Amino acid sequence: MSPSNPSALTARIRAKAGALGFFRTGIARAGEAPHEDHFRAWLHRGFHGGMRYLERRRAERLDPRLVLPGARSVIVAAMAYPAPRYADRGPLRGRIARYALGEDYHKVIEDRIVRLLDFIRKEVPSARGKGCVDAGPVLEKPWGGRAGLGWIGKHTLLVTREGGSWFNLGVLLVDIELEADPPEADGCGDCARCIDACPTGAIVAPRVLDARRCLSYLTIELRGAIPHPLRPFLGNRVFGCDACQEACPRNSLVGRSDGAEEGFDLPGLAALTEEEFAARFGRSPIVRIGRDRLVRNAVVALGNSGSAGAAAPLGAALKDRSALVRAHAAWALGRLPCAEAQRLLEAARDRERDPEVSGEIGMALAGRG
Repeated sequence: MSPSNPSALTARIRAKAGALGFFRTGIARAGEAPHEDHFRAWLHRGFHGGMRYLERRRAERLDPRLVLPGARSVIVAAMAYPAPRYADRGPLRGRIARYALGEDYHKVIEDRIVRLLDFIRKEVPSARGKGCVDAGPVLEKPWGGRAGLGWIGKHTLLVTREGGSWFNLGVLLVDIELEADPPEADGCGDCARCIDACPTGAIVAPRVLDARRCLSYLTIELRGAIPHPLRPFLGNRVFGCDACQEACPRNSLVGRSDGAEEGFDLPGLAALTEEEFAARFGRSPIVRIGRDRLVRNAVVALGNSGSAGAAAPLGAALKDRSALVRAHAAWALGRLPCAEAQRLLEAARDRERDPEVSGEIGMALAGRG
């Protein structure tokens, strides 16, 4: 469908998106994906790890016209999130990725995308559209690049000149012809600070991420045990990682919110019940990983603290109903150089019946965790 004045309609859509809180909106023509070869190669190398859902609906990920038959335009809108500095409040405080400090962006952006589509339908009553926010088949970042929002940085995130990469994306497919934006030139140049800053070397080449080593993947997507060699790299992170974004010079140009983030009490996180988890994180992106994975991450962070003050909460975690939590708590106690940690591990060895947890306890006592 072609409106009588695509340019004027496009301008009104941009203005409405801005009024809805999107700081930048770009538009691309729907068609074959700009990232097909890269995406296929990435999957072939197994860099998606346990994210098997990326293997499904592959054709739809590569062509938005299969998501919305008759799609003519791809609208990509960016919504910034606060990026406060973390205050140093001691070894027993945990960090989460900054995008998760507020309300779940999926719900916020989905609501704004629906309102944007409602606006378009008032302008063009016969228009059809479909919104996608992260969980849908459309890969937002490459389409954001095609729509002229910015360029794909070497850390694989979309970077804008005015907003750095501290933002989330929403996509709206519509069956009307809009005025497309030209792609923006790469702004990274010779800079490789994000690659150098990655704690685990997960950025194996410019714009190629081995998710299996990425701390965001390990703390969010990975359902089972975190590989032993990678656990120390979590530091005090319990949900996601901002290391590559913190290193990006573009992000240093973006105004940060006032004040400093205090972080999260690690002993408190390690002791969360299901009810407490739901009450505290029900409106946060953290809810998606569930209580057990968050507590798993918290006990790893307690072990990485090296603080004797972590022994008591880790001892309590050795009695957790989740074997996943108990196994990581055993490893964490093995990291603490105090007699109390040894005593707690020995007591757990005598009562533990799960073979995997028993193995972790044995390795921790032997100093091989």
